[in-house]
Amino acid sequence: MSLKKIFTLYTLGFLGVTALIGIGEAVFDLPNRWIGWLFMALSLGIYILIGIITRTSNADQYYVAGRNVPAIYNGMATGSDWMSAASFISMAGTLSVQGFAGLAYIMGWTGGYLLLAVLLGPYLRQFGAYTIPDFLGARYEGNTARILGVIAAIACSFTYLIAQVTGVGLIVSRFIGLDFKIGCFVGLIGVLFCSVLGGMKSVTWTQVAQYIILICSYLVPVVYLSFKLFSVPVPQLTYGQLLQRNNAKAIAITNDPQEKATRAAWKAESDQIASQLKAEGLSPADKEKLTAKKKSVDANATAPAKEGATVGNYLSVPAGNKMWNFLALTFCLMVGTAGLPHILTRYYTTPSVREARTSVGWSLFFIALLYITAPAYAAFARNAVFTNLVGSNFSELPAWVKLWAPAGLFEVVDKLGDGVVQFADFVVKSTDFVVLATPEVAGLPFVITGLVMAGGLAAALSTADGLLLTISNAISHDLYYNVINPKASLTKRLVITKVLLVVTALIAAWVATARLGIIVEMVAWAFSLAAASFFPVLVLGIWWKRANRPGAVAGMVAGFGVTLYYLIGSRFFGVSWFGTGTVACGVFGVPLNFLVTIVVSLLTAPPSQSVQDLVTSVRYPKTGQAVKARVSFAPEG
Repeated sequence: MSLKKIFTLYTLGFLGVTALIGIGEAVFDLPNRWIGWLFMALSLGIYILIGIITRTSNADQYYVAGRNVPAIYNGMATGSDWMSAASFISMAGTLSVQGFAGLAYIMGWTGGYLLLAVLLGPYLRQFGAYTIPDFLGARYEGNTARILGVIAAIACSFTYLIAQVTGVGLIVSRFIGLDFKIGCFVGLIGVLFCSVLGGMKSVTWTQVAQYIILICSYLVPVVYLSFKLFSVPVPQLTYGQLLQRNNAKAIAITNDPQEKATRAAWKAESDQIASQLKAEGLSPADKEKLTAKKKSVDANATAPAKEGATVGNYLSVPAGNKMWNFLALTFCLMVGTAGLPHILTRYYTTPSVREARTSVGWSLFFIALLYITAPAYAAFARNAVFTNLVGSNFSELPAWVKLWAPAGLFEVVDKLGDGVVQFADFVVKSTDFVVLATPEVAGLPFVITGLVMAGGLAAALSTADGLLLTISNAISHDLYYNVINPKASLTKRLVITKVLLVVTALIAAWVATARLGIIVEMVAWAFSLAAASFFPVLVLGIWWKRANRPGAVAGMVAGFGVTLYYLIGSRFFGVSWFGTGTVACGVFGVPLNFLVTIVVSLLTAPPSQSVQDLVTSVRYPKTGQAVKARVSFAPEG
């Protein structure tokens, strides 16, 4: 049976089972908890089954899926690998709160694929290695660049992985009723079955299946709402009208006396906390708690046009320092997209350079299906809050408020004590609730909520698959095999890889239980680290023959070091350069990496002729020069 028939039947089967669960809810009053368990069991069961069917011990199959994945399916797998919990869970929420400013995520993430298609993807496929550090080691003639690549790959991939596991824990805890910490570990079962048994081969076909689930589950709720409100099942065409409605409601809310009084009450509390912070004898722990509380209170006390508490100027274009941060974040996400190891590795799996280039186009198409829907999702979610929550009596709060309250993503506080919910009473602690809760907020059948849960789980697990492989391969293949023990047998290498997969997954789950930050913020950190570490040396390595080992090593150290310094300093110690936000920390590291690599390369000896020939063969494969992934290089030093 052809792949087309297999995945067509799979899609129809999944939608059919979803319809049956919906009938069970409508006719037999199937409990919500049962629906949640059914969707989770169905999803994990599918992924585990694919992992078992596609298991392998062949090196090419395990590391690069045999290099025979057709472009369209590699595009779907890349789309699934790419559209993580940040895209599925957090993006619409970010747009719902930030409005126009949140478009930096869509512009950056989609624009990065253009850079990938033009500058990197096809050429890395022509090189034909297993990993990105493989390319760095060969192109820059030694293990120093390879080891730095391993360190950077682990740093950005692990940061990204924590965000995915956080998303898994959030979904499992809400829909299955397990504790968040337990949910972080339970959700990894599907990930480990896929990645451990078959490596990239299992991960690839699991990700194709996961893409189908996540895109169906993302589109169904917003299509349903679009048809319900406008009788047109195309939300991308109707949300413009809804934005105008939302803006009119926002203006009315902003001018409402009770809303103003509520914000004034928050302002008074903020002033009180500020006074407490000035008191002598405060312990560091107490000071940290008060500072965090003041930040939260300020968001509710602030005038509507400022920061995350937007109501009135939701559609306004960022200006001044906000525009700088908007552009800086867009730049980091765009360049980071083209530098993420787990995405770049996907283009090693295609049969040819032509297929690699085509698969980039398919990737962008499949990603765009979700991204052009995210603004519509944000608009419908915002409308649901305005319509179904603001103005409600506290004695008759919607059921979804009580159901979602334990997740800790928001609170509804009667600040004035008048028994009526104002917009400022809705305290948003994390925008991650928007996509997951919107079906319930809008009063849709719970089967749609369960479908969204399955989609969010697919998004988080698919990206976690790729990230775990990247981390384990970086250690077992690039560090252990290429540096420590080049004579290691394939069996030993695969055993080490599988052990590392399990250990890395457990560590990531443990770290995720601390909830270090919102999902989309942690993902932005990963993009900045990837951008500052990999993008300059990859681009220069392909497009400039003069780039050499000392230049690349110095550039990677400088770019990664400055980015990491600013990330930690701005996040925890108040460091600020030009008012740049933490999420855009890579805006300093990327140009520094380019500059240092170029200057040091020009000041030192050019690379060997064999490496220059390698660059020619990667760039111009028709010259007849064969690409050798394992070129010989002179000893370092």
